[in-house]
Amino acid sequence: MANIPLKVVHQYLRHDKKFPHVWCAGCSNGIILGAVVRAIASMELNRDDIVMVSGIGCSSRMPVYIDLNTMHTLHGRAIAYATGVKMYKPHMKVIVITGDGDCTAIGGNHLIHAARRNLDLSVILVNNNIYGMTGGQCSPTTPHQALATTAPFGNIEPEFDICKLAIGAGATHVARTTAFHVTEMQRYFQAALEHDGFSLIEVVAACPVIYGRLNKKGGAPQMMKEFRDNSVPLTAVDKLPPEKVEGKIIRGVLHQETRPEFTKSYADLLERVQTMGDK
Repeated sequence: MANIPLKVVHQYLRHDKKFPHVWCAGCSNGIILGAVVRAIASMELNRDDIVMVSGIGCSSRMPVYIDLNTMHTLHGRAIAYATGVKMYKPHMKVIVITGDGDCTAIGGNHLIHAARRNLDLSVILVNNNIYGMTGGQCSPTTPHQALATTAPFGNIEPEFDICKLAIGAGATHVARTTAFHVTEMQRYFQAALEHDGFSLIEVVAACPVIYGRLNKKGGAPQMMKEFRDNSVPLTAVDKLPPEKVEGKIIRGVLHQETRPEFTKSYADLLERVQTMGDK
């Protein structure tokens, strides 16, 4: 990766708008925002050629603070709006910032079908295991038996594995990391932006004020240490005994394949149909 000036994040913020931000102390969203900006800067992308789209939730406030083309849309519909942008302007880099509730609950079908189509979107899914903005309700990724305001005696539902869901739906680039692993995160964001097809990067993130308090995880430093100590890189999984892997967060590029990208297939179809009309 290219050397990035220390104040590059500062250069990408909308200082005259929407500050101070709404995130709680210790939230991972600021860390993730920094990694996104540094990935964009390292690729020297033209800001006018980038669109960042989000839905509703804590992480979905991120585009509000970044000086790019941005859309802050409806709950669960970020990928739907991003699909429209990409189909109308296929040359643009379209980044979707979304959360575990926004993308896998109300927005689940949009995730599935964008992955199935292999539409060239870079989806950054911030997974803090709870609905943080609206009061701490269970999300599809709230761990089994974890506490939430809608599960005060423990969550009885099994949680989603977001990456397995994306791979099963047809995503051609899928990776997972945590908010602790910042350099790795930035590298994965850049790889997603370079990939020609549907990319999903799951970032396991800390919500110390809601999820952390409810589940007695300690403050933000303790939650970040847990990400460090309770995660295993994919490259090490086969070298470890099963008991050392069970229950751990598996980090790495979990899936990578090449398949025709949807907007290019659509353009080919249009050209073929127009050619047929000329005959």
